[in-house]
Amino acid sequence: MRLIALWRGINVGKAKRIAMADLKALLAELGATNVSTLLNSGNAVFDVGRKLSADKLRRAVAERLGVDAGVVLKTAEEWAAIAAEQPVPEADDPSRLLVAVAADAATLKAAEGIVTAGGERFVVTPHAAYLWCAQGILESKAGVQLLKKLGDGGTTRNWATVEKLNALASK
Repeated sequence: MRLIALWRGINVGKAKRIAMADLKALLAELGATNVSTLLNSGNAVFDVGRKLSADKLRRAVAERLGVDAGVVLKTAEEWAAIAAEQPVPEADDPSRLLVAVAADAATLKAAEGIVTAGGERFVVTPHAAYLWCAQGILESKAGVQLLKKLGDGGTTRNWATVEKLNALASK
């Protein structure tokens, strides 16, 4: 089974620093093969022959690498659906489209009701939530709300990263 693992808040600022080489090695120790990481922000794509849970990954990273951070696991098929169903046609800049993924549907459902302003648009689908940040992700108050509502049960990536992860997962 091909999986995508997304850690929340890894290597953002000075806290929760993990070398991607160490993460790759840990995943291999847990039985993952064909491990690839993307960027330096807690994205990994890999194959597993047996079930691997997000809780087990979180504990292993905390114990072995000293960083406790929420992690969301998606199958390659789930990720392909997230990439295929992008419901915001006006999103013409991948760096301004924020995609939220969650461990379960209830966490995504909790994100509904985000208040947008300034040309933003927020859409929740069965697989993900999409926030178009017309003025940029860093300027978006809705983006801050979204992260708070997701808590450790979810994380976000910009559209460019979603597409890169989809390409890696498709290999």
